[in-house]
Amino acid sequence: MSYINNLFSLKNRVAVVTGGTSGIGFMIAEAFVKAGAITYVTSRKADECQRVAAELSEHGVCHPLPGDIMSQQGCEAIATAFRESESQLHVLVNGAGCTWGAPIREYPDKAWDKVMGVNVKGAFQLCVALLSELETGASADYPSRVINIGSVHGIAAPEWESYAYSASKAAIHQLTVHMAKRLGKEHILVNAIAPGPFPSRMMDKLIEAEGEGLVAETATGRLGIAEDMAGLSIYLASRASSNITGAIIPVDGGYVTTR
Repeated sequence: MSYINNLFSLKNRVAVVTGGTSGIGFMIAEAFVKAGAITYVTSRKADECQRVAAELSEHGVCHPLPGDIMSQQGCEAIATAFRESESQLHVLVNGAGCTWGAPIREYPDKAWDKVMGVNVKGAFQLCVALLSELETGASADYPSRVINIGSVHGIAAPEWESYAYSASKAAIHQLTVHMAKRLGKEHILVNAIAPGPFPSRMMDKLIEAEGEGLVAETATGRLGIAEDMAGLSIYLASRASSNITGAIIPVDGGYVTTR
């Protein structure tokens, strides 16, 4: 294997990607499978996990791992199911996410519970549930990785009224930094990707309504594509980034620079 291929290869690395059946999670899961990782995709819908695992298995090794990260019990159930097949974990991607939009005077309490529960609490609790496996998979030479999916809206205020979402993404950025400090001694690196506008189930209606405006608000003049996410996620999961932790990296075409 050439030097460059070795640097970015994920061959035989074991990865779990939550939210891996659609949107950015799917982009990352597909990239990992094609880069050689043994990849588990997680979402609440078992049939979607099965479908995506079968699709991605045409390119490598992918397994379904259905479960609900909304509760501690759900995270522990995912970890228990994972242990039936694997004893170590090298990469955990916390890609599951949700949003909620409503006018400020009508913004409901249940929006905060759901969005913060999935986007922040679920990411933390799944990491804890799989911490022993991340430790087992880690070494000083090749650390394990946690990759949290944040958002540029955790950095710059969005124009639409999605208060819990932007707050949750700022929270996951700070949680990333905090966990990076704590887990570095365990040879576990924790970083966050902050996507700008990408086609996804969460963004499709917004892109349909405001696509030209979103493009105009990027410095590069385009929306994100799967290759953009694949490149950074492989980098953060591979040997190439073995001394990077606590970073929040925008993949936004310069969207933040125009805000």
